[in-house]
Amino acid sequence: MTVLELVQQAEATLQAAGVHFGHGTTNAYDEAAWLVLWRLGLPLDALDAAAAQAVAPVQVEQVQALVAERIRTRKPAAYLTGEAWLQGVPFFVDERVIVPRSLIAEPLAEGSIDVWLTERTKHVLDLCTGNGSLAVLAALAWPEVTVDATDLSTDALAVAASNVQRHGLAERITLLQGDGLAAVAGRRYDLILCNPPYVNRQAMAELPPEYRAEPALALDGNVLGGDDGLDFIRRLLARVPAHLNDDAVLVLEIGNERPSFEAAFPLLDVVWLSTSAGDEQVLLVTAEALRAAAPKTPETP
Repeated sequence: MTVLELVQQAEATLQAAGVHFGHGTTNAYDEAAWLVLWRLGLPLDALDAAAAQAVAPVQVEQVQALVAERIRTRKPAAYLTGEAWLQGVPFFVDERVIVPRSLIAEPLAEGSIDVWLTERTKHVLDLCTGNGSLAVLAALAWPEVTVDATDLSTDALAVAASNVQRHGLAERITLLQGDGLAAVAGRRYDLILCNPPYVNRQAMAELPPEYRAEPALALDGNVLGGDDGLDFIRRLLARVPAHLNDDAVLVLEIGNERPSFEAAFPLLDVVWLSTSAGDEQVLLVTAEALRAAAPKTPETP
């Protein structure tokens, strides 16, 4: 059996099992290629070069066992391989963090956020950092900045620490533990990136098993008793002006919750950033706009 034939076999097996994708791949073929190449110890971009390479029977069995584990556990492939990629940058992951996939990474890497920054942009906050991927990407994109990266979960911060070390950024990224902005009391920033928990109550109840394998703390936006997924975001927008310098901006991911967001903050002037998922999932708002809307911004008790 060749590498390509093994990928095709794995693809058919995954399709027949009805597994769900969305944690680095969007279809059975790409996921099969990922699992096969990783198990064989080949570079993940080596499929074309290795397609005709023969695979030993023992290796075939190892790949089949990995695919069977993916199906049996319904864990995202990244939890099985211990690695995920965001904008071409590798990150260690395990079940202490969600698999990195923030759409904020796209405008960050593409430079579309840069037009909102100034020569005074020196201090960046990655709020709800998870495995630290956005903090790392920000530090790589802007070598002149320092980054604070915060999370409520000490487990997530342990994973983030490994990724900060992996990319040699310990001198520029500081990890802080705490609940939202409480982790950075008294600090101000020129740019805040935030991919918070924002999944609404109904969507949480309907999540496929692959998403249920991830920490609910990083997904569920209803922990204060709400239904629309905006519990964390309401608290954030009420408090964030005090943490922003005059020319600062907040970049916030809200997923599919734009209708709820606009209903909750009808007077807040935001800019919607273009991503591969459309123009309705990541927004940018200036410190000036936040302060103008602050008296009318509701906050969940």
